[in-house]
Amino acid sequence: MVLLHVLFEHASGYALFAVREVEEIGMLLPQVEESVLSLGKFNSMVSLAAFFPFKSAQAALENMNAISEGVVHADLKLFLETNLSLSGKKKAVLGVSDAKIGAALQEEFSISIQTGGAVAEITRGVRLHFHSLVKGLTAQAASKAQLGLGHSYSRAKVKFNVNRADNMIIQSIALLDQLDKDINTFSMRVREWYGYHFPELIKIVTDNSMYCRLAQLIGNRKELSEESLESLEEVVMDSAKAQAILDASRSSMGMDISPIDLINIERFSNRVVSLAAYRLELQEYLRSKMSQVAPNLAALIGEVVGARLISHAGSLTNLAKYPASTVQILGAEKALFRALKTRGNTPKYGLIFHSTFIGRAAAKNKGRISRYLANKCTIASRIDCFSELPTSVFGDKLREQVEERLSFYETGEVPRKNMDVMKEAVKEATDVAAEMKRKQEKKEKKRKKREKKQQELAENGETNGEAEEENGEDDTPVAKKKKKRQAAEETEEAEAVETPVKKKKRKSETLAAEATEELPEPVMSEKKKKKKKEAN
Repeated sequence: MVLLHVLFEHASGYALFAVREVEEIGMLLPQVEESVLSLGKFNSMVSLAAFFPFKSAQAALENMNAISEGVVHADLKLFLETNLSLSGKKKAVLGVSDAKIGAALQEEFSISIQTGGAVAEITRGVRLHFHSLVKGLTAQAASKAQLGLGHSYSRAKVKFNVNRADNMIIQSIALLDQLDKDINTFSMRVREWYGYHFPELIKIVTDNSMYCRLAQLIGNRKELSEESLESLEEVVMDSAKAQAILDASRSSMGMDISPIDLINIERFSNRVVSLAAYRLELQEYLRSKMSQVAPNLAALIGEVVGARLISHAGSLTNLAKYPASTVQILGAEKALFRALKTRGNTPKYGLIFHSTFIGRAAAKNKGRISRYLANKCTIASRIDCFSELPTSVFGDKLREQVEERLSFYETGEVPRKNMDVMKEAVKEATDVAAEMKRKQEKKEKKRKKREKKQQELAENGETNGEAEEENGEDDTPVAKKKKKRQAAEETEEAEAVETPVKKKKRKSETLAAEATEELPEPVMSEKKKKKKKEAN
């Protein structure tokens, strides 16, 4: 009699099911398909023989990775050796759902493996009623385990980096757009407000931020003089324009303004100037973030347009999943659906219109270049999303290809083949990756050396403290080395000082010696005289 056991891999662990009446199940396949749906009938055919729960989520991930690659994990080997009768009169047949892992198990245990047919239907039933067949496992716990393992398995497969800060890019580009609107609105308010006092300035200075700085600098136009010409030139960066402002202030048609109103205008213009300065800082921050998260997309189409594409898609991963046709009209959804509704012409481009390439192309070639650019944007976003080391090599090469395509439309010069360009890019990317790895290794070595030195110093400090407690006078080897160095430096300095003043020193030394020899003689004579007087 053939004993059929079915192996089932679940997120919570391995399960081995014993199947009754294998031959009948094989013969009556349609009836088996029907009975799989009801738990009562399925329980009469299949019973749980053994269950091996995974110890942790990491262990579950390791086992699933091994199964997907067709490798027998140590946990699976131990489970089957313990619960499956591999030797005896009754031949054991193991049913598995995947032929790849079945071949690996057959090679490992030398048992007959069965896939497909009745095994596939039984596996389907086990998957449906698994939480009911295993005691202590609820449907909610089983679904949670499956969801957790699914996420970790997918992340490991696509090498998804959780630390990619594309959310920061989405927020910063939204804030940048909002700041542009706000700065324009506030600048118009400053123009209107200060225009009552100095209306001629609006025609001379057209730039909003410059106008606000001038309003802040000038204040009362009647106080402008030749002395303030230099400060005006610093703001305007044009001597002729500064002179025109000075001349206009002398013959202005504006009304007089009170000091309180002027203070309020200056405060408000100061706020607008600070907002404009912050906008520049935010743009620099966005540029640095794009170079970290999507360097190829930024190199191809620019930081701002690339950030807008990521923001509109929702994330870099979503953008990488989009086909080129979707990327081409991303941002022009209203026009697309209106065209579909009215059966008019569909839009040729969306957000990518803001790139320089479409503006430079001729009117008849705008659609063609937008399609080509969308194709390259899709490639760049996928490289950025799934590459481990962020480099802008591919983005630069793709940009060159778009430039060549533009020149081809204008002059007819045949561009390079995509295969050749990509080969060059791959070669350069490998070189850059090797260089980055070398730098990382150097940094790691330096860090390890620094840690070693700190550990040695700490150990030496401890031993020094113990030695001082015992002896009180012993120095650490580090302190000895320092003392030796200091002594050597002092001797070198002394030699350097002694060489030019040797003669003077010798003279002074001889004089000092004579003085020391002569001094004790009179002292002794005085003492002797005293003694003689006392004796007399």
